[in-house]
Amino acid sequence: MENRTENDWLAPLRERGLIPEGAKAVFVVGSVARGWHNPRSDYDIYVVSDPLYAAETSAAVPVPLEPPFFNVEVFYAQAKRWEVKYWSDAHIAQMLAKVSWDAYERGGIPGKVLTPLEELTLARLGNCLPLIGAEWVEERRTQLGETAFSSFAIARSLGAADTLVEDALGQMEANDLESAVLSARQAFGHAVDALLEGAGEFGSHQPKWRANRFKAATPGVLTFDEYWTVETMATYDIADPLPWIKNVLALCQDIAMRVDVS
Repeated sequence: MENRTENDWLAPLRERGLIPEGAKAVFVVGSVARGWHNPRSDYDIYVVSDPLYAAETSAAVPVPLEPPFFNVEVFYAQAKRWEVKYWSDAHIAQMLAKVSWDAYERGGIPGKVLTPLEELTLARLGNCLPLIGAEWVEERRTQLGETAFSSFAIARSLGAADTLVEDALGQMEANDLESAVLSARQAFGHAVDALLEGAGEFGSHQPKWRANRFKAATPGVLTFDEYWTVETMATYDIADPLPWIKNVLALCQDIAMRVDVS
């Protein structure tokens, strides 16, 4: 974490009056919190308060929650772009309610119960760096673990993989092998996402981190080398793509059978 102290993170926020009095939690999220950042990475901070806080220059972003927006503040400091998202405690509670087991058993449609931003927000609770309100963060993590969040995410990814497998099979039958290659490659990505989500590594809306998520999850179904060989199409033969397509589709189906949705 670049040897940054808690005060190193909080000082730029306090200097700009960006931490509301009585804030329930302030935490670092994203690549920096995971140790995956690079010299060009932004700093992403979440601030949770009750009620929702807005700084004087904040921009409101609509969300399907109540209140129907959250606020964003952007500034530059220490040669970095800082983005501060303001959520209310009620926002987080509503997101958790959307992925309750009751919602899952009522037939909530995977991929529709949460927006990508909502899903990412909940996923980040599991790997954030608390600066203020560590107890609040831990309580919400526990609550998240008691929901059907994982099941919704896995079912969504498996459904997307299955659709693309069917697409690839049809394209092979039509001898449209270029399209079948693309469908198979996408199907594999979704299948791996389901595998990682089953291991508690969420964030499939950001495929750029899939390799890092795989290393963090270390799933038993595939080794990293096996995964990376397919991800990079290392064995693909442009003159004879059919074996590669068939192998990838079989791998997708094998993963689907070994991932527990419940």
